[in-house]
Amino acid sequence: MNENLNQQSGTYTKEISREFFKNVYAYMFGALIISGVLASYCGTPEFFTNYFTTSAGGISPLFYVVMFSPLALGLIIQSAYMKLSYATLLGLFVAYSALMGVSLSVIFLVYDLPTLASTFFVSAGAFAGMAILGYTTKTDLSKMGSMLYMVFIGIFIAGIVNMFMRNSMMDFIISVLGVFVFTGLTAYHMQQLKNISKETSISSLDRQKLSLVGGLTLYILFVNLFLSLLRLVGGRD
Repeated sequence: MNENLNQQSGTYTKEISREFFKNVYAYMFGALIISGVLASYCGTPEFFTNYFTTSAGGISPLFYVVMFSPLALGLIIQSAYMKLSYATLLGLFVAYSALMGVSLSVIFLVYDLPTLASTFFVSAGAFAGMAILGYTTKTDLSKMGSMLYMVFIGIFIAGIVNMFMRNSMMDFIISVLGVFVFTGLTAYHMQQLKNISKETSISSLDRQKLSLVGGLTLYILFVNLFLSLLRLVGGRD
């Protein structure tokens, strides 16, 4: 009797875990599709000139709004998801993906398509490998995750400073550190998501919200890994 109950409980846990990860990856790939379509559509010299430059030839304020508004939306989603309705959360998620796509459109002006495609697949391979590692490892990655987040804060601040300094060596160092940080954080977050997926006490609504936040987190990590590798190995168009 007890053995049957344990088997049924284990089967139920596997089912909800599988459903959770299916939703996580659906959100992640949905965000990548939205961003990719908009990035390719907006990644033309005409679009950049019309919307992101002033009549004097400088960068318009709209460019900086588009560049930094995803950061604000991401913080809202990740910090207030329990207070927001699912519909509001989904709307913010779509808006985030769209704004990221527009902001990423500038890479089409800098790199050629073969470079973008090859770097994307390299990023996908590295991401998948670290995701599998994070899911299967028995080692607790919490301490590693905390250290990586401290490094991330450092390179984030350095990246903003380097937008104005334009120091090539600093950009190289940031990119190298970024590859290690974002691959490591991928493993860490996969482990965290695995633990969440097996928690049977979470309501279906909260589980849906958590899968959206999880998909957003993996999307952010993948995009940042892609950009870090692109700055390292990408040839200029």
